[in-house]
Amino acid sequence: MSDKQNLPPNGLSYKQAGVDIDAGNALVEAIKPAVRSTRRSGADGEIGGFGGLFDLKAAGFTDPVLVAANDGVGTKLKIAIETGRHHTIGIDLVAMCVNDIIVQGAEPLFFLDYLATGHLDVEQATSIVEGIAEGCRQAGCALIGGETAEMPGMYHGKDYDLAGFSVGAAERGTLLPRKDIAAGDVLVALTSSGVHSNGYSLVRKIVEVSGVDWFMDAPFSAGQSLSEALLTPTRIYVKPLLAALKSGLSIKALAHITGGGFIDNIPRVLPDHLAAHVDLGAIVVPKVFGWLSRSGGMSQREMLRTFNCGVGMLIAVAPEDAPELANQLTAAGETATIVGKLTERTGEAVSFDGALAL
Repeated sequence: MSDKQNLPPNGLSYKQAGVDIDAGNALVEAIKPAVRSTRRSGADGEIGGFGGLFDLKAAGFTDPVLVAANDGVGTKLKIAIETGRHHTIGIDLVAMCVNDIIVQGAEPLFFLDYLATGHLDVEQATSIVEGIAEGCRQAGCALIGGETAEMPGMYHGKDYDLAGFSVGAAERGTLLPRKDIAAGDVLVALTSSGVHSNGYSLVRKIVEVSGVDWFMDAPFSAGQSLSEALLTPTRIYVKPLLAALKSGLSIKALAHITGGGFIDNIPRVLPDHLAAHVDLGAIVVPKVFGWLSRSGGMSQREMLRTFNCGVGMLIAVAPEDAPELANQLTAAGETATIVGKLTERTGEAVSFDGALAL
């Protein structure tokens, strides 16, 4: 029997293969208001073309160096998928990219997203992109384009994946870390909003062994379900840090505390002859980390290498400017705390005093 005898009378369509072009077009129309809300100097076009445009001269740059970053959300997505809470996961996506750009001393300018799914749910996808737009507004960058890929057979059930790409710029000669970073410079920590977007494979394992359901009250946060608390979006530090960089204070380096925690991220911005000495007792630790530590039976060192433990961003600044920097960032709504200093390296790149208040 010929295979053609199994075909519909009018032949197959793309939709019958699992890809709905009309749904994709409907999504583009649905997200246009959110995209427009992210317009800024240098970007005022509409989505829907083959590429996004950005005018560096219109944004005020004269001799810029471009800085690019891309990232995803990781298995934090699984909590959103399993609980149907999709409206903040886009903020995480933007945060993981733009926080990496600001640590170079650059201003995030624009963002593009990639959403891949087995079946395009327009309402769900709209919620995700509205979260991305909110993240862009918080960072002051424009959402100038993206891609939605409907790929039946690649993704199953409600699964989807997110990735993002951002480009920023800094005037030549202003990039971080600075060459004059030195022993004696002070470390100022900016408090995180929680787990942010790293370590969620371990978080989900801890939840599994603890026996707590996603919809039960969070053991560490009154008035929130466990999923709601763990989906707290990653804090975006761009605007207060840009203001601090423009204020003339002697900021030498910034470190985004993401996957790898303190132990792996701080050395990325230090020259070989310097080490960071951190007073763990000075860190403001959100309660979620104490619960994770106790429920998972984790050692302090494992916590410090897996999670941010309450510090989303670490700043190295000249000692004479540290108090003013902390004051400025506090006035901007951040929780800024002096937690250590740089020293000459004689052993490990990061050393600790005291213990986390877990």
